[in-house]
Amino acid sequence: MKVSRIFAAAALVAGFAAGAAHAEGTCPNDGVVRFGVEPYESSQRLLPVYKDLAEMIGKKIGCKVELYVATNYNAEIEAMRNDKLEIGEFGPLGYVLAHQVAHAEAVATFAGEDGKPASYTASIVTWPGSGVKAIADVKGQSFAYSDPSSTSGHLFPAYGLSKSGIDPDNGVKAIYAGSHTASFEALRNHKVQAGELNSEEIASAKLHNEFDPNAYVTLWQSEPIPLDPLAVRGNLPAEFKARLAKVLSSLDLHELPEADQKFLAANENPALKTTAQSDAAYNQIRDLVKTLHVDLAKL
Repeated sequence: MKVSRIFAAAALVAGFAAGAAHAEGTCPNDGVVRFGVEPYESSQRLLPVYKDLAEMIGKKIGCKVELYVATNYNAEIEAMRNDKLEIGEFGPLGYVLAHQVAHAEAVATFAGEDGKPASYTASIVTWPGSGVKAIADVKGQSFAYSDPSSTSGHLFPAYGLSKSGIDPDNGVKAIYAGSHTASFEALRNHKVQAGELNSEEIASAKLHNEFDPNAYVTLWQSEPIPLDPLAVRGNLPAEFKARLAKVLSSLDLHELPEADQKFLAANENPALKTTAQSDAAYNQIRDLVKTLHVDLAKL
């Protein structure tokens, strides 16, 4: 979501006492659970929030939790593959690779207001009078993507074009606007014939009274795109893995300090709760990777 998850950041490791541990032997790795997070925001902002989250998880499972903010998602995947992490929060693309090579298993994610896994959609839109009547008409037209590394702003619209028989690189006159907002403005001001528009940008535009639904025509829309999963390492002891999954899928983030809540609500989870998630929820991501021949290891 926002969606590039690869920001330069130094690896930071911090341990947090998690209250009285359960009986000896019920926590792996000599009583320490290691929690990895991709740096989807600056480490200065991310670390205090996830420090508190790690402490909260630790209290609920009765183990010491150690937090690892990775330099990028490949570093987090490698840590799990080498049995150096028990828990990881991955971006959807990163998770697909982590499941493939590091045996990560999605067990939880952030919840929507209805208590179900939260999601968002990507779409390809045009405007009335553009001359574009159907997705096939987009071929050869100017097209606004947001950023090359954006999931909903580039990869998913490229996937939609490809599924419709249009080369997403050479079949359109691609313009990279730089952000979802800039892409929206290009459409709004008729600077391009078509472009990407995700549900989060629509919600933001509505909030600022800048979105008229009659001013846009949706040509293609993705299935719901899942948010980041909280994943556990697959080779953990079965009893502990089940206990960890239960805790991770029932977190009430209202227990965190107010500043943490504001950060998480703005970046991930307006409902401030987690819920159970399955690996199958990321099959659409897998189809995207296959269709676009995305080399996850190079992202």
